[in-house]
Amino acid sequence: MHKLIVIEGLDGSGKATQAALLADAVRASRKEKGQRPVRQVSFPDYKSDSSALVKMYLAGEFGEKPGDVNAYAASAFYAVDRYASYKKDWQGDYEDGVIIADRYTTSNAIHQCSKLDESQWDEYLNWLFHFEYELLGIPAPSMVIYLRVDPEVSQRLLASRYRGDMSREDIHEKDRAYLQRCQKAAGYCAERLGWRVIECCKDGQMRGIDEIQREISAIASPLLG
Repeated sequence: MHKLIVIEGLDGSGKATQAALLADAVRASRKEKGQRPVRQVSFPDYKSDSSALVKMYLAGEFGEKPGDVNAYAASAFYAVDRYASYKKDWQGDYEDGVIIADRYTTSNAIHQCSKLDESQWDEYLNWLFHFEYELLGIPAPSMVIYLRVDPEVSQRLLASRYRGDMSREDIHEKDRAYLQRCQKAAGYCAERLGWRVIECCKDGQMRGIDEIQREISAIASPLLG
């Protein structure tokens, strides 16, 4: 039976690392048992032409602030990239086995809700999931695991990411107020949509990678059998 597990989180949460570790662990386990394959995918797919509008948006070609592109237009940029990736790359693997995704439609939920008034969040979320999962026809996640990082820790991680060269930041990373709104939106989405939440910080510091991975594996294991 096919499964899609999404590892979600804001910048600095370690999504890519944790998605890769989970994929490796599941792949090894399923190989031993002769079960169907495992694929890891990541979004946006910057290696594909399908991400062109996403790259233009993040580079500030449509406006220097995230809010210069409304939530619905920006959502469409990312959704089309996911659709192309699914149709061209991993549809067969999904139908045959397990997909571990580093970000997904759930990132639209977080980042685009932050552009809207809270009274509009439910309407937007209903539109988003209808658009991507029903109209475009990409699969809905079987499980979403949200890696929550304290805002102060996230800010420190972002500051160190480019080793002081802040010119490399995209329009999301440059806008600290926007990232704070994303934190609030993520908390709302996690509760409303039933995401599994992992607290990645302790005493103002990131927990160890292996420690977080063990918690992720424990959450995902029952779904994967």
